[in-house]
Amino acid sequence: MGQVLIIDEQNFDKEVLQSDVPVLVDFWATWCAPCQMIAPIIESLAEEYAGRLKVGKVNVDENSQLAIRYGIRAIPTLLLFKDGKVVEQMVGVQPKETIKSIIERHLD
Repeated sequence: MGQVLIIDEQNFDKEVLQSDVPVLVDFWATWCAPCQMIAPIIESLAEEYAGRLKVGKVNVDENSQLAIRYGIRAIPTLLLFKDGKVVEQMVGVQPKETIKSIIERHLD
C-alpha cells in the first residue's frame, strides 16, 4: 500500500531528486483550507500509484528553503519531479482526474 511521505529539507534530495520513479510533491500548510481539500486526493494517488510513483508532502512553514528554491508562491502547489527535475507544476486544487492525466504522461 502506498503512503504519503513527509518530505523536508533533510530528506528532499534522497527522496525526490535521487528517486528512480517520478515523485509528486504537495507543497502545503496546516492553515491552508484548499490544502486540506486536496489532501484525500493526494493520499488516494499514493495508494493508486504505489510502486510506480512516490507521493510526498512538504510543509512550507517548516521547510521555507524548499518553498523558496522551487518558487512556491501559492499553495497548494503540486510539483512532479522526474529524474531530479520538475516536469509539471499545478497550482491550486485540481480534480483528481486532471492530476492523474498529468502523472500518466510521465510514467514509463
